[in-house]
Amino acid sequence: MILKVYMSLLLLFLVNSVWTRTVRQVYDDLGPDHWSHYTSECPQECFCPPSFPNALYCDNKGLKEIPPIPARIWYLYLQNNQIETLSEKPFANATHLRWINLNKNKITNSGIESGVLSKLKRLLYLFLEDNELEEVPAPLPVGLEQLRLARNKISKIPEGVFSHLENLTMLDLHQNSLLDSALQSDTFQGLNNLMQLNIAKNSLKKMPLSIPANTLQLFLDNNSIEVIPENYFSAIPKVTFLRLNYNKLSDDGIPPNGFNVSSILDLQLSHNQLTKIPPINAHLEHLHLDHNKIKSVNGTQICPVSIALEEDYGYYGNIPRLRYLRLDGNEIQPPIPLDVMICFRLLQAVVI
Repeated sequence: MILKVYMSLLLLFLVNSVWTRTVRQVYDDLGPDHWSHYTSECPQECFCPPSFPNALYCDNKGLKEIPPIPARIWYLYLQNNQIETLSEKPFANATHLRWINLNKNKITNSGIESGVLSKLKRLLYLFLEDNELEEVPAPLPVGLEQLRLARNKISKIPEGVFSHLENLTMLDLHQNSLLDSALQSDTFQGLNNLMQLNIAKNSLKKMPLSIPANTLQLFLDNNSIEVIPENYFSAIPKVTFLRLNYNKLSDDGIPPNGFNVSSILDLQLSHNQLTKIPPINAHLEHLHLDHNKIKSVNGTQICPVSIALEEDYGYYGNIPRLRYLRLDGNEIQPPIPLDVMICFRLLQAVVI
């Protein structure tokens, strides 16, 4: 299980560099005649590297409009400009686009021509961070694998906007203006292969409804969440990394076995209002509880297995796998009790 998770995450974060290296290898042997051809059709506002002819660099050029994109382009870099609109005309010949970076522009929903994005049939990566969007743009290319919309003004998610995005593995909506009412029971319907969902730094008071079942990483930091519903994580049985830092969770807001989930390997509950360590699973490897209101630690109480049973079976039993425990910023006085160390024999670091 753990090996499958790590392999999936490796694919999620490194696939970009693999593609880039592959494309470079294919075109590194192009001769001067090819370079001349690619340079002649390169928009004058942009840079077309001869060794990477599928890429077009138009970033940091002060552009207010998107120039015509040559048909050969797969990777389009338009970040850090003053672009306000997305229209069909510049993309008329760009039928092979895989990647568009439009971060840090001034794009609004009204500035996006109807259907312009969905017509980019081969687009896999769309970056629209740091713009002026007030809702998730729609319709979107059905083949998308990553959609990054962080740091906009998004307060609305149109009904069905994600329903056909079966290939999407990453959805980043952090630092927007989402309320609980924006996340309905069918909002994420259709995201059958989603692996990472980031809704941190919004205005949520409740855990979002109907998270896709295959989600591995769920980031909900910097909201105002107070309660974890009973059996909430049974609907996302593969969740591995869970971040709930900077919320309003108290002991009463966590069910008795709310975080006793075998799939969770990294649990972050920093900067909440907990006075005790919640029950955890023996599979957990990293636990962040710094800056809460915890006054003491009792190893016998928090140990996910019986200490006596653990001593009987030793390393051949189901001993807890916790390797990192962070408790600084609480009211705990060192040293760490001996029964904590007896329980968590694999601990490599304790911050107190």
